[in-house]
Amino acid sequence: MSAVFSRGATPGPPKKFLVTGGAGYVGSVVAAHLLEAGHEVTVLDDLSTGFREGVPTGAAFIEGRIQDAARWLDPSYDGVLHFAAFSQVGESVADPEKYWVNNVGGTMGLLAAMRSAGVRKLVFSSTAATYGEPVSTPITETDPTAPTSPYGASKLAVDHMISGECTAHGLAAASLRYFNVAGAYGSCGERHDPESHLIPLVLQVALGRREAISVFGDDYPTPDGTCVRDYIHVADLAEAHLLAMDKVTPGEHLICNLGNGNGFSVREVIETVRKVTGHPVPEVAAGRRPGDPAVLVASAATARERLGWNPSCADLAGIVADAWEFARGRD
Repeated sequence: MSAVFSRGATPGPPKKFLVTGGAGYVGSVVAAHLLEAGHEVTVLDDLSTGFREGVPTGAAFIEGRIQDAARWLDPSYDGVLHFAAFSQVGESVADPEKYWVNNVGGTMGLLAAMRSAGVRKLVFSSTAATYGEPVSTPITETDPTAPTSPYGASKLAVDHMISGECTAHGLAAASLRYFNVAGAYGSCGERHDPESHLIPLVLQVALGRREAISVFGDDYPTPDGTCVRDYIHVADLAEAHLLAMDKVTPGEHLICNLGNGNGFSVREVIETVRKVTGHPVPEVAAGRRPGDPAVLVASAATARERLGWNPSCADLAGIVADAWEFARGRD
């Protein structure tokens, strides 16, 4: 890896954690960080979107659904880190029931299993999609939540469920609302099918797997006319999860945005890929996509204040370089 990451989580005795969705992109990186911190990790994943080889060496693996978590969760676990959700916005519009059944119904089953087993700590993988169209920039946790897709709505519903669980049953929980996660960590990187994220799509062009990258709209009220997004390195994201697990307190549901607080435009990303890879990246102009805000940038002040979280790789070139190293390794 080109970036160097500090370990932000408070040192302590080894603990035992269940990582749901730990065969996916973010979940596998978090599982790897937990193992490196000396903890015992069990990954629960049905492999519907994850990959068995993505489970880091040293983690126990259970192929199963979160709805059935009660079969495996017992009082020996110190906490749960929950990533087992479907996350494609377009698919959620076409097939909303899939998202309600898995993201909401599955989490209901997981919360019940945790309650029954007496496991009282949870860190949930939430999303900036809970906010919908931003009313201001940078986005803060107190801004209105008005998701524009069933995906975002399902994640917001889970946030509400977790709040109720904390109030009624003393759960200690954090919801971490990601903005644009990117980069790679060792053998763990993005490989969605279909791929919908900008950086891996642009890298596919650099690798010759795709003829050109489509630029959806170049007339936004931004410096170069293209959309601006907040990118966060997946390893920085993982560190936030370890910190959150240390910081959650019984009865409180802590909600934190995770982002760099700086935005990069679509054209800046494309140009950075050209510089990092040394390959040409042809562009194709396309119309705006419905619902694409001009700017999505996070205020991470709450995460910095409450978690003591400070991203180690806020540099776009470093994020792209790590993603490029992973993509070339799979070529």
